[in-house]
Amino acid sequence: MDAKKLILVGGGGHCKSVIDVAESAGFSILGILDIPENVGKTVLSYPIIGTDDNIPEYVDKALFIVTVGHIKDPNLRIKIHERIETAGGRLATLISGTSHVSKYSSIGEGSVVMHQAVVNADAKIGKGCIINTFANIEHDAVIEDFCHISTGAMINGNCFVGKGTFVGSQAVMVNGTSIAEGCVIAAGAMVRKNIVKKGIYSDNPAILKIKL
Repeated sequence: MDAKKLILVGGGGHCKSVIDVAESAGFSILGILDIPENVGKTVLSYPIIGTDDNIPEYVDKALFIVTVGHIKDPNLRIKIHERIETAGGRLATLISGTSHVSKYSSIGEGSVVMHQAVVNADAKIGKGCIINTFANIEHDAVIEDFCHISTGAMINGNCFVGKGTFVGSQAVMVNGTSIAEGCVIAAGAMVRKNIVKKGIYSDNPAILKIKL
């Protein structure tokens, strides 16, 4: 298997952004797997060559990356990751050539670090995460598996983000704060103290709006 060949799973808008990152990181994209009605179409000139059912056909030919987006619910992304792993597939880690990722940080399999994002020293990013354009993950922060840190979000030093949480565009976590698993932090929210209950939060300071 060529470790620079890639199969994308999911053909929507997030797929387009990941294609750009994959190209900048030197990967060769073999094709995209998506829903049946899209087979035969293209995304940015790359062909949709099958569906999730075709994953086993490619486990010996390429690495995989899940290109389904995550706004509120990470469950579809998680299920696709599990399906790839069950089939014996391996997940790529994509890091944009325009990002800065400290050599002292760690990035899990299946995660994508998008253009102009920053991951600083001793930050730990789990598997299957999206660190989106211009997001900043500061020193000693921990981002657990399957989180999406959206465009321009600021995760300051020593912060903790629980599994499957979505942090919206330009939201800010004050140094040393934590967010529980499975939360949604709205765009522009300011997390000033620890969030311990699963829910949707917004405003400055961030307050619980809807329990999940």
